[in-house]
Amino acid sequence: MSGENQRVDVDVDASRTDARRLAAPVLTLAGAVAAFAYVGAVDPNEPGHYPVCPLFRLTGVLCPGCGGLRSAHAFATGDLPAALGANAVAVAGYLVFAAFTALWLLRAFRGGPAPRIALRPVWWWGIGAVVLAFSIVRNLPFGSVLAP
Repeated sequence: MSGENQRVDVDVDASRTDARRLAAPVLTLAGAVAAFAYVGAVDPNEPGHYPVCPLFRLTGVLCPGCGGLRSAHAFATGDLPAALGANAVAVAGYLVFAAFTALWLLRAFRGGPAPRIALRPVWWWGIGAVVLAFSIVRNLPFGSVLAP
């Protein structure tokens, strides 16, 4: 009898460990899906639904995130060209986030460690330079194609 009880206890502990290991990536994915579902349903192109970017309101300068909600709405509704036109850097971010979350979920399901972003500082500086260049170019007359 006691051997059976121990086996059941081990199975219960294993399922708790599995649930605990899967909780973070599943909740992260659920939050992202909920956010995209909301932005997909509530169109940011209609005035009054979302606040205006404070930097744009005060200075007229587009920040790197300007057009991000319109981009998310277009992405959520399947209009990739409109999403890229609203904010191409945000679309790249959505894709990187999706790949990272998928990898995290797969590793958690298989019992492996969570993935780590171990980029050397030169890569982080490079990403920052690309975002800065994007921000500057989209505010210049010849870069208006990058403006939302």
